Amino acid sequence: EVQLVESGGGLVQAGGSLRLSCAASGLAFDDHATGWFRQAPGKEREGVSWIRSSDGRTYYTDSVKGRFTISSDNAKNTVYLQMNSLKPEDTAVYYCATGGSGLATMSVYEYDYWGQGTQVTVSS
Repeated sequence: EVQLVESGGGLVQAGGSLRLSCAASGLAFDDHATGWFRQAPGKEREGVSWIRSSDGRTYYTDSVKGRFTISSDNAKNTVYLQMNSLKPEDTAVYYCATGGSGLATMSVYEYDYWGQGTQVTVSS
């Protein structure tokens, strides 16, 4: 059974920080991208960032560049998203996904496996 479990969400004030974790079981991160998407109420799911364990390449959507940092611990099959300088517009359910192609478009259709999501709420 393939399972991705996110944790680390919560409620923070604008300007605060959170670190999300995505722990994988039933598969190992490989040449495919593992990334984070987010979805706010009434909005489409949006790609945030990905990392490719095989070569360490990363991607960030423009709205989070300079504020978010993605990293991975391959031995633990865990991917992290450090979120700093959080803004109210970052409020969303954040989902971990893997099996992506490593494209800047970050289409949800690229990703084969998804976690259950963790809520991030940023107050103003």
